[in-house]
Amino acid sequence: MNPKTSPKRSLFSDCKMELSHKSILLDECMEYLDPSRGGIYVDCTAGGGGHSLGIAERLPEGSRLVSIDRGDDALAACRERRRDHADKVTLVKAEFSSLGAVLDSLGIEKIDGIMWDLGVSSYQLDEAARGFSYMADAPLDMRMDRNAALDAREVVNGYSEADLKRIIEDYGEEKFASRIAQAIVKRRAEHPIETTLELVEVIAGAIPAAARHKESQHPAKRTFQAIRIEVNRELDVIAPSVEEAVKRLNPGGVAAVITFHSLEDRIVKQTMASLARGCICPPEFPVCVCGNKPKIKLLSKKPIVPTDEEIKENPRARSAKLRVCEKLEI
Repeated sequence: MNPKTSPKRSLFSDCKMELSHKSILLDECMEYLDPSRGGIYVDCTAGGGGHSLGIAERLPEGSRLVSIDRGDDALAACRERRRDHADKVTLVKAEFSSLGAVLDSLGIEKIDGIMWDLGVSSYQLDEAARGFSYMADAPLDMRMDRNAALDAREVVNGYSEADLKRIIEDYGEEKFASRIAQAIVKRRAEHPIETTLELVEVIAGAIPAAARHKESQHPAKRTFQAIRIEVNRELDVIAPSVEEAVKRLNPGGVAAVITFHSLEDRIVKQTMASLARGCICPPEFPVCVCGNKPKIKLLSKKPIVPTDEEIKENPRARSAKLRVCEKLEI
């Protein structure tokens, strides 16, 4: 460890990150997806392979699982975890925004179940060098796909103060976004911000001490979330991917989405609500002329959340929400 950066840890010595490789809301996902029915299933975010393994274990012979991820490390982890079910699983390196193209390339027209586990995988957080964690010193990176051009260093050192404020405010829902953006610009004028803990120090210095002490969560959490979302364009692809999945589902097929913060959950909620809606004619029209019919039914009007027991075993599950829908006959 660089001795120049190690003292920064003492700023937040009471903030401990407990990581787990246990897949979140696994039992609930398997209950709704019900892979034992057989057919073709898709895991859009293979991550460490936990949900993929859960699906593969339950699939009967002759069924198929397509596991998608943009990261080589994620696919390697998934390959290792499902090695006993390799005959059922196809791994594809791609972003889930390319869902339609992936299925077309595999000659798959329709599917029977699909899921997303959004956010950063625990194994990515565990690997400090990836730069996702605000608890370990590492180069600023945050790329889920290491071949991507944009990384956190470019965002932090290259974006204008106005753009930094916008993403920290919009993607991090950080009320001190303006102060943090200003502090980043001031520090980088002296020298580029290169590491995660250097950025943490800048963020902490920009937030009033009273607010830091009042908050139960790490002061850098929201800003790191915002930069990660910007680097990986995470929010832009959610709605189109869900819409494409619903087109591809067979009647009775199920789509399940796990989110980890309000921005993701809001997009999923609104997208599913739109797909579940029937007539979209103005209310003053005496009869329907649009012909729009519901494409899905919501299997849970409220999001499904982890049990207290799961949260105790895996604190990362605390913010997770699961929304599920079923394709209708149209």
